[in-house]
Parts: sequence; C-alpha cells; structure tokens
Amino acid sequence: MAAFWLLAVLIFYGCTSLRRELSAFFPDSLGKAINDLRVPVLAMDLSPALIISALTLGAGIWLLHRILDQPAKADLLIETEAELKKVTWPSMNDAVHGSVVVIVTVLFLMAYLAGADWFIGNFARLILLGRS
Repeated sequence: MAAFWLLAVLIFYGCTSLRRELSAFFPDSLGKAINDLRVPVLAMDLSPALIISALTLGAGIWLLHRILDQPAKADLLIETEAELKKVTWPSMNDAVHGSVVVIVTVLFLMAYLAGADWFIGNFARLILLGRS
C-alpha cells in the first residue's frame, strides 16, 4: 500500500509540473482561464492546462491501481516490505567508524596512486628524453 501512495504522490507532482509547464509555454491558449471560471476548492483558474493535468492525474492513478492490483506484483511488494522490516540499520557509532575507515582507505589509495604516477612519469621522462 505504501508503494501505491508513494507512486501516486510522484504522479501528482508530475501532473502539477505538467500544468505549470503547459501554462508557461502556451499562456494564450492553455494557460488562459475559461470564461474566468475558478475551481473553488483549489482556488485556481479553470484552464485547459488544469483540465489536461487533472485528466492525466486521473489516468495515471487508474493505471497505477490496475498495475499494482495484479496479484504477482502485489505479492512481490508485500514480500519486499516484509523483508525491509527485517533490516537492521547500523548504529550512529558504527556508521561513523565505517565512514572513517572508508575515508582513510581512499586517502591512502589516492596518495599511493599519486606517488606511483609521479614516479612512473619521471622514470618514463628519464628514459624517453634522457633528462630529468
């Protein structure tokens, strides 16, 4: 159920962006209010861009419901959610220690590779050009 609502929020965000873009790109045709009508609950002008985005939102939610309502996908999402509830997250102390180990390792490798690059570059210059 959480997957449905998360995806529904993403579809809603996409549709609000669609309305904004349609109103910006076509202000005289799609962004213009129809006979100065307003949608009372939303306090927005009723425009073709709003109608298109509302229809897109409705179709998107309906398709999302149809896709997620299939038993195989629904079972997979339920099992995934159950497995995620079993995950044990590291403590803050473990996360800090792990991060320090990674940073020190990266710095060591960076210094090693920089030194090897400098040494090999000078050695190649000495051999190829005969000077240092």
